[in-house]
Amino acid sequence: MKTYKSKFGYEVVVFLTVIFGIIIGLMIYQSEPLKAIISVCGIFALVYVYFLYLNFSTKYTITKDGLLKVKCGFFYHKSFDINKITSIKKSTNLISSPAPSLDRIELTYGKFDLIVISPKDKFEFANELTNKNQNIENKLTE
Repeated sequence: MKTYKSKFGYEVVVFLTVIFGIIIGLMIYQSEPLKAIISVCGIFALVYVYFLYLNFSTKYTITKDGLLKVKCGFFYHKSFDINKITSIKKSTNLISSPAPSLDRIELTYGKFDLIVISPKDKFEFANELTNKNQNIENKLTE
């Protein structure tokens, strides 16, 4: 059994920081009430802490019995049969997925299903999957 941590999503952290910084800056510039500014700061802190939690809790485990277990946050816990995975490729897909980073890979499985993930070492991860199932088409290039 081998576990891969998710790559940290710095891009999203910077994006969130810029957006909330602009909002808070505009609120201060427009002399909004202190309670409103503190409320927005509180919301920002909650969103930021949740995103950090997702970054540090997301992991991908390849089991000895041929399963890929994906865990992201409190609610997303799924297992995928590695023998049903057909391809691995780099992805720029921004769909909601268990991938906190924007440096993502896409796994196609079954007939038309896919999952987008972001393991820290995507090449080692892909090699591990292809060792378990030689029929996977590995389209990742370094």
